[in-house]
Amino acid sequence: MIIAEQKPLDEIKSMIADYQKVLILGCGTCVTICFAGGEKEVGTLASALRMATKLDGQNKEFVEATVQRQCEYEFNEEVAELVQEADVVISLACGIGVQTMNEQFPGKLTLPGLNTTFLGQPVEQGVWDERCQACGDCVLYLTGGVCPISRCAKSLLHGPCGGSQNGKCEVDPETDCAWHLIYDRLKALGRLDLMTKLRPAKDWSKARHGGTRRIVREDLKLQEVAPRA
Repeated sequence: MIIAEQKPLDEIKSMIADYQKVLILGCGTCVTICFAGGEKEVGTLASALRMATKLDGQNKEFVEATVQRQCEYEFNEEVAELVQEADVVISLACGIGVQTMNEQFPGKLTLPGLNTTFLGQPVEQGVWDERCQACGDCVLYLTGGVCPISRCAKSLLHGPCGGSQNGKCEVDPETDCAWHLIYDRLKALGRLDLMTKLRPAKDWSKARHGGTRRIVREDLKLQEVAPRA
């Protein structure tokens, strides 16, 4: 899931300094699960901004709303009227949601209230670890299901660096060495042979290095209906 965290209150205040009526719009999926941008967080931020701006001698109006998925036009249509009535929108969604709102409502500026950080796994209550960098060329079938790109500090693809010690990363001694995890996993599965396979250089063009990415499923696209005679 996409993990994000709320921007500092002072930064959000500075973004809305020139606006009077502010719509704070949450998202009911990923950022709700990681407690960054759901209905509860919308209410908390609105309350904090009301108090902070009043202490500054300002009388701004804050409107609260949450849609199911801010990254899809159809869900945002539910708040189209609120968007048009507002001077500006603060989005508590990931960066995709912010961009979707700006494209869908080009006459209204939508600003980010969150910092989108990574694709992660909830490992325990209130803790999320990065597990994927969406590189577009998954190698998990070779590494026992442990991603060396996201879990190795150097994204090494052919084994550990010389700095790992006792199964820990040299960059952060509290972090497990990804390649130590990969070795242990493959050993337990009886597949250490996978570590000896020669692999071609990774095709980084499938990641961000190749520019903006798009996936098209022709079988899922809406087909044009031929006009009636």
